[in-house]
Amino acid sequence: MPAYAVIGGQWGDEGKGKIIDYLAGNVDSVVRYAGGNNAGHTVVNDKGTFQLHLVPSGICWPDVYGIIGNGVVVDPDVLVSELAEIGSRGIDTSRLFISERAHVIMPYHVVLDRLEEEARGEAAIGTTGRGIGPAYMDKTGRMGIRVGDLLDWDALVPMVTQFLAHKNALITKIYGGEPLLLDDVLAKCSLWADQIGRYAKATEQLVQDLLAQNKNVLLEGAQGTLLDIDHGSYPYVTSSSPSIGGACTGLGLNPQAIKGVLGVFKAYSTRVGSGPMPSEIPEHEADEIREKAQEFGVTTGRARRIGWFDGVAAKYSQLVNGFTGLVLTRLDILDDFDSVKVCIGYNVDGKRIDRFPANTGLLARCTPIYEELPGWDEPTASATELSQLPANALAYVKRIEELVGCKVQIISTGPRREETIQVEPVFT
Repeated sequence: MPAYAVIGGQWGDEGKGKIIDYLAGNVDSVVRYAGGNNAGHTVVNDKGTFQLHLVPSGICWPDVYGIIGNGVVVDPDVLVSELAEIGSRGIDTSRLFISERAHVIMPYHVVLDRLEEEARGEAAIGTTGRGIGPAYMDKTGRMGIRVGDLLDWDALVPMVTQFLAHKNALITKIYGGEPLLLDDVLAKCSLWADQIGRYAKATEQLVQDLLAQNKNVLLEGAQGTLLDIDHGSYPYVTSSSPSIGGACTGLGLNPQAIKGVLGVFKAYSTRVGSGPMPSEIPEHEADEIREKAQEFGVTTGRARRIGWFDGVAAKYSQLVNGFTGLVLTRLDILDDFDSVKVCIGYNVDGKRIDRFPANTGLLARCTPIYEELPGWDEPTASATELSQLPANALAYVKRIEELVGCKVQIISTGPRREETIQVEPVFT
């Protein structure tokens, strides 16, 4: 069975966690390939509401493996806490595996992340302050500690000693902070080895073995395409590759193994933190959607910025990822609006453009060209069949399909698994 990927098409928070949980009942394994605990997925099932930051969403299903790939950066403290929480609520955590090649978020990464963001002042990027960026910097700079390194003490000690000396110089001499003690950092590493060592595995081989056995594998994206380090609204992006390319490099998976790519989009747009967002609406208008939808970050608790659906950005996401199908979430939030808008182009410097600019300054100057569609009075909330949707809601879905150039396969009408419309099969 080929693999299928679930990827955010916007700036994250599209509802991927719910969709992955919904699909996981038909797969054998759910695999995270990028990001860290800067992402948050919410899953609602018969055991309650779970807010997951590192553990793959599919682990909430019996008999489904959860795999954390080499492209993920792991904060062991967060992982251990998360496993304890879901384990206490009846979830079997023995089905989790972590790539021995996954990089570890060290204590100095968290310290540096916060110091660097503070130093940026008004130019702050809006990081979560969880050490994600510094961990990826060290990965690229060949100064990283990997999960497998935690299990080789003789090799680990000189590595940590060397790297910590370098980091302490930055912390004290550049930022004026307090140095970290070597004994404390090594004690952390020893504890982590005991706590998560049993989960370490050659996950690239595990995933290939599952596929060779004709098992169903679902690739779980974190954040969204417009936050991708290469393809997002740089520099207001994450430090990893949430798009389809990251699925291959973040798992050691060959591209031919991926048969389907599901792009997940909210029926409107949201963004957390700084950076351009052309279809953003004024705060007094955004409050209605934000309060109704409880648009506050799972990881940070920050209020999300709100905008209308951006067809230009969505088409760009389709270009980058090659979606084979779309998922439209939170359609129910738009119930009772007299009209709804979609952005179909941008005005910038006196000209119309129909592409998502690479230049941040240009993107920041873009203003939306809207198409207004009639709203619907009948509720879509909790609908489970396409026939239950009002005509105007269906027309809205069709217009999004036209703008993106791809068919909608799933519509989410609420947070629970059953509040879902399967328009057409995903797995073929």
